[in-house]
Amino acid sequence: MNINIYNLEGKVESSIEIPLNIDIRYDVIRRAVLSEESKTYQPKGNYRWAGMDTSAKFVGREGIYRSLKDQGQARLPRELLGGGRYGRVRIVPHSVKGRRAHPPKPEKIIEEKINKKEWNMALLHSIFGANLFVVKDLEKLNKTKDGVVLLEKFVKLDVYRKRITGVRRKRKNRAYKEPIRATVVTKSEVKGFSNIAGVRYNTIDKLQVKDIAPGGEIKGRNLIISYDAFLDLMSKLGVKL
Repeated sequence: MNINIYNLEGKVESSIEIPLNIDIRYDVIRRAVLSEESKTYQPKGNYRWAGMDTSAKFVGREGIYRSLKDQGQARLPRELLGGGRYGRVRIVPHSVKGRRAHPPKPEKIIEEKINKKEWNMALLHSIFGANLFVVKDLEKLNKTKDGVVLLEKFVKLDVYRKRITGVRRKRKNRAYKEPIRATVVTKSEVKGFSNIAGVRYNTIDKLQVKDIAPGGEIKGRNLIISYDAFLDLMSKLGVKL
């Protein structure tokens, strides 16, 4: 596999041969993205004794105090009132203010785990599955305007264009959604890409598969990576250059 190396002018300066012949595994990429997204979920659950904090009690034996047998009433747990009287049905799921039948439990495992080797494979396949641009000296761009100029040489980037998402969202002051047009990855933090609309930016230390393939989709995605970051990533993923 032959990868072109670009300079800051957007021209091919050299090329590098990658000893790989990859059949992109889109299923592994989606699995890795789902695993990463599941780590952001917040556990949720009901109060453990919700619907159970009541005096309701069911007494079914015949001939004892407060027995419900042979009383012409449904034999269900009822509130205990004064004078031996019974109130409304409680506790059971189909009663008013009763407990839920199968409430969500906070101890439920919601994180989708993935093997380290499988995640590395997903990252490698997402890199070569995207429209890859390896650029030298990318870390030198410390101004946003320089970053925009560079990106427009590789990607059709319209910083001032936004997509209206509907009248209701507009009323709620959330009228626009910025589509992601490119992902930029560098070895060290660069200020020139951190505040560009429609661009995801990250360093290789914090890089995730979902940064390159948001939603688990990699087709048509643009990845612009610095030359130093590319070499470092290939070394970490076990690819010998």
